[in-house]
Amino acid sequence: MFSGAARRFLSSGTSALARRAALAGASVATAATAFGSADCLKLDITIPVEIDGEQLVKALKKFELVDLSSLTKISKDDCGLIAQPIAPKYRIALVEIYVRGQKYGGSDKSNNGHRYDSIPFANGCINSGMSCQFVHYVHEEHDKFFDVMKEFDAIIVRCNPGQIKADGGSQEKFDDAMRGIIKSGIQVWPSPDVMEFMGAKDALTKIASLNIGLPDTLSYYDQDSFAAGFKKTMAFQPRVIKQNRGSSGEGIWIIKLASGNYCTNFGDRLCSDDEVLHLMEANDNHAETHTVGEFIEFCVNGRTAKSGSWTSKGAGKYLEGGKEAGGMLVDQRFCPRIVEGELRYNMAGKNLVGIIHKKPKAGGISAVGGTGSIYTYYQPDEPLFANLTNDFLVGDIDKIMPSLNLGDQPIPLWWTGDFINSSPVGTPAKDEKWIIGEFNCSCVGISKCLPAYCNDANPNASFNDIPSEDKKIVKELGDMVGKAALDILDGKY
Repeated sequence: MFSGAARRFLSSGTSALARRAALAGASVATAATAFGSADCLKLDITIPVEIDGEQLVKALKKFELVDLSSLTKISKDDCGLIAQPIAPKYRIALVEIYVRGQKYGGSDKSNNGHRYDSIPFANGCINSGMSCQFVHYVHEEHDKFFDVMKEFDAIIVRCNPGQIKADGGSQEKFDDAMRGIIKSGIQVWPSPDVMEFMGAKDALTKIASLNIGLPDTLSYYDQDSFAAGFKKTMAFQPRVIKQNRGSSGEGIWIIKLASGNYCTNFGDRLCSDDEVLHLMEANDNHAETHTVGEFIEFCVNGRTAKSGSWTSKGAGKYLEGGKEAGGMLVDQRFCPRIVEGELRYNMAGKNLVGIIHKKPKAGGISAVGGTGSIYTYYQPDEPLFANLTNDFLVGDIDKIMPSLNLGDQPIPLWWTGDFINSSPVGTPAKDEKWIIGEFNCSCVGISKCLPAYCNDANPNASFNDIPSEDKKIVKELGDMVGKAALDILDGKY
């Protein structure tokens, strides 16, 4: 019944699961049923009656966890992880980074070395019938690491921006290797290109024509286009100028003309260099007063005699290095109702998980965490925001990736969109127009997991520190992410 190769395979050191499956599968052509003393397992595979051992090993390999023994194990334990499925539909790697030179391994780590919100993502994949293994990237083992990655069906990258470099590695080398993995047919969430193009501020320009966009949104990559464009837009309406490379609101400026001398139609006039601007930076809501010329100089060349004196924590120079180096500014119309807050849509693939209304503290404009803003949580079907939900999830969701030149990439697994109300005060809720302020798919966190990250007040924080009620919410989020991953791998979208 068995070929010579198959008999050698059955007498080899191959796992008991594979040997039992082979023995049971020899007499059936469409499935293998493996029996032990107290278990019954059905594997959805095709095995010919005349079995070739080498082919059988390859076919059954997908039903075993990937061998990670060649890589350094960083984590101390997998606290909170549920049991892996016996016969997974797909094998997933969840990639993390531990910064060895930083306290706690980085500001996002539990006491065991895992990122504080990794467990729900892994458990969500497992609950969808896939295996999910944690793998830490150690840059000294770069080649071995990516050899192991080739054994997985998909990879979830949960490395916080900047941490690979902080650990002594090269983000560019890591990203290039991940692009190679993608070319081999293995799914990566999010891919380096998705993180770059979706997270870049000029994404707002590329989606300007969608329901969630504004048509007078511009991007600048050099001094001349910035000076000409900004003087035109600033003369028309208050603006928001956003640099590409900042985080937590640094280099995001809300700007108004001190004189209030706005023209009626876009392009009717241009600002002069000596017109005075009132500016507020979103990272800490501090205010400054400068001329148009000084602001342009600061954005291009930083602190110089020509730019005047600045109290900003940033250095300016937002166009430095040009487009190839990420030098860019986005010019978007300021929506006065930002003082009422913004809406964050938390997404698992194409599915809305929840809505957060982030309201700035009194007198502020930015709702960035740590500025005293107030967060209110809503369910996905909240009627107050039905108009935006319909525009976003029905009208635009399938147009977003193509608009960003990412038509060959699936939508991210876990990402957010932040929206601003652009309608005049008094507009009925059903008629309000909300416009996108920012996409984020770069290691978006799960806020309910924050009790699990180590800090000086709780240096031994773990998954067990998450309150039980919040764990239930976290499980639901993780399960939605796992379901989205399965749907993408099954080709459903």
